[in-house]
Amino acid sequence: MTQNLTGQPTIAAPSPWQWMRKNLFSNWVNSLLTIFCLWLLYQVVGGALIWATTIAQWSVVSSNLRLFLVGLYPVTEFWRLWGILALVGTLAGISWGVWGRFSRSVAIAIGALSVTLTILLPVDLLFRGLTLAISGTIAIGFVIGQQSKRFTQSSLLLAIAWFASFPISLWLVGGNLGLSAVDVNMWNGLVLTLIVAISGITFSFPLGVLLALGRQSTLPLIKLFCILYIEIVRGLPLIGILFMAQVMLPLFLPAGLEIDRVLRAIAAFVLFSAAYLAENVRGGLQSIPKGQAEAARALGLGIPSTIALIILPQALKASIPAIVGQFIGLFKDTSLVAIVGLVDLMGISRTVLSQPEFIGRYAEVYLFVALIYWIFCFSLSQASQKLEKKFQN
Repeated sequence: MTQNLTGQPTIAAPSPWQWMRKNLFSNWVNSLLTIFCLWLLYQVVGGALIWATTIAQWSVVSSNLRLFLVGLYPVTEFWRLWGILALVGTLAGISWGVWGRFSRSVAIAIGALSVTLTILLPVDLLFRGLTLAISGTIAIGFVIGQQSKRFTQSSLLLAIAWFASFPISLWLVGGNLGLSAVDVNMWNGLVLTLIVAISGITFSFPLGVLLALGRQSTLPLIKLFCILYIEIVRGLPLIGILFMAQVMLPLFLPAGLEIDRVLRAIAAFVLFSAAYLAENVRGGLQSIPKGQAEAARALGLGIPSTIALIILPQALKASIPAIVGQFIGLFKDTSLVAIVGLVDLMGISRTVLSQPEFIGRYAEVYLFVALIYWIFCFSLSQASQKLEKKFQN
């Protein structure tokens, strides 16, 4: 034990052996448990590595990588998808530069992932160039974001840019308005999964907030409507709402008006997710002390201004974990669209497994698909944690 400059005693950090002796081998019972856990970990990890490196046939993934990612989307129109990825990569880099801080470990991880994917992907210059292009756009965006920090309106402009990127991306994927239309039946694989998930998140959030505010309303008709909607939808399974949207919705449309299957699936996810999100936001609203609203009224603020400027921001801040958890659940639930005939990432998996040369390669295919879902869900989780820390400071 030593003393610092203020005269207070400082305790030296224990050595690795001292820590292990205290926490892992403090007595004979803990020693046996530690040895057993190490042996079990060796068996599991060792077996997994042996299977992955010597038994697994990863050619089922490399040979069908294009099918997993873009499905039957026309090769001649791939430039649209690459344009969307470049736009998203640039905005992600700018967001990292404006809202985040430089992390050498994150930068090294992105670089290592890019190099690894470039090496391991099949001999397809298109996808190798795509991997490097995404890394490049993120890096360029980060530099732009770092330079934009000195502008007071940079965060607002960036948020507007993110919202504007959504309709631009849908226009590029689907065509029309100057571009040749691409039939929705060709929106397959990861492209369809992302379209349904991002659309569901984008449109269910404002609807859920409105439902939460409506349930807190003093107007009986609005409050009753919101309560009935939330409780009815929360009492129905998502797969039932998907079937209703696919089968029953066209029966209520005027003659000659048709809505394609993808839009019907998106509508089902929006209506379903909004009900659960409304309850998450309502929990945040109830956590706000009533004195906040009373103080706002004392300052002369009206009800709309009080809700928009004081109550709702605090409620959303308190609801971040629950809201992001709902978004993660929505992203994973997009796999259900395969049941109603849409060929998303899971639907493509069944298509790949039906190929004669890859029959029975379930483990490789589903592990690859699980890895994709995990990457997106883990990224959402990490983003929400950083957002919470930012608001706590």
